[in-house]
Amino acid sequence: MTRGLSDRERLAWLRLARTETVGPVAFDHLLQRFGSPERALIALPDLARRAGRAAPLRPPPEDEILRELEDGARLGARLICACEPDFPHRLASLDPPPPVIWALGHYELLPQPSIAIVGARIASAAGQRFARQLAAELGQHGLVVVSGLARGVDGAAHEGSLSTGTIAVLGGGIADIYPPEHASLHARIAEAGCIVSESAPLRRAQAKDFPRRNRIISGLSLGVVVVEAELKSGSLITARLAAEQGRDVFAVPGSPLDPRAKGPNDLIRQGAILCEGVEDVLRSLSASPSMRERDRTWDPDEAADDLDHDALRERLATLLSPTPVSRDELVRATKAPTSAVMAALVELALADRAELLPGGMVAGV
Repeated sequence: MTRGLSDRERLAWLRLARTETVGPVAFDHLLQRFGSPERALIALPDLARRAGRAAPLRPPPEDEILRELEDGARLGARLICACEPDFPHRLASLDPPPPVIWALGHYELLPQPSIAIVGARIASAAGQRFARQLAAELGQHGLVVVSGLARGVDGAAHEGSLSTGTIAVLGGGIADIYPPEHASLHARIAEAGCIVSESAPLRRAQAKDFPRRNRIISGLSLGVVVVEAELKSGSLITARLAAEQGRDVFAVPGSPLDPRAKGPNDLIRQGAILCEGVEDVLRSLSASPSMRERDRTWDPDEAADDLDHDALRERLATLLSPTPVSRDELVRATKAPTSAVMAALVELALADRAELLPGGMVAGV
């Protein structure tokens, strides 16, 4: 349900989102369970203690969150919370969406029809030329181009679409320019396009931030085009996330002699749409059904009053391992209501005994 937030509610929303061990899955569940971020913040320490967390779980102090808001305001950026009307509707349809994003520049580009173009950092001259030309032609047909501001294909895609609309999604904060040689491109996108991040504005990117960045790239887009990518690359992670989100996956074929063609060629073998030019993308989009919100994994109204919640939580802890398993599988294994299983998993995550992953997966810690 979309709604505006008061300054006080916004502060609590961001404070909950920045709390240690509270990722998007836990945030979404806590909000449904307690009805507001303020009540969830009050409940957090006791939930984590009951689940076996050794050190107390303390949300970040309000002063820290106020500094983040001041940093964003000083940069001219806007914080958009997942419940607000301006939050991009395709991103809001993810299960679950990121709780917040920061947007610098023309945030009105975010809900517009868009296509992501991603690929190798060490891209060939031909690959960069293709990405730049495809981005320009997509822009001419009214599509915004989304990418990750990395070297190679990403940079070429942004360059090709600067005049028609481009969105750069960063792993670090909106002020974290990486690679450094893209400082000028970053400034031009902030002026003519939009820069987006789930992280605090001044945060420096870490390795763990890039899967979240990739999820937003695909989540903002109707489809993802992979130009060049080796078999183990972030671009293929973005393609996998797009497929999980029900978005189109396009792959540009290449020579089997070039390792950078192995990723796209393998995607085509797995059923990705072959992309040799803008016509392939436009043809697929014109045939695609309208986007539909995915079903939720749990029902918050399901009755679970007569359960031994402590026993269920510990039973789930014994079922978890480093190998991810679906929440549905855990529901089947415990024969407990999905709402109770989800509540217990969130408590284990708050205690740092479980990791809630996108796509309804859970792993033990």
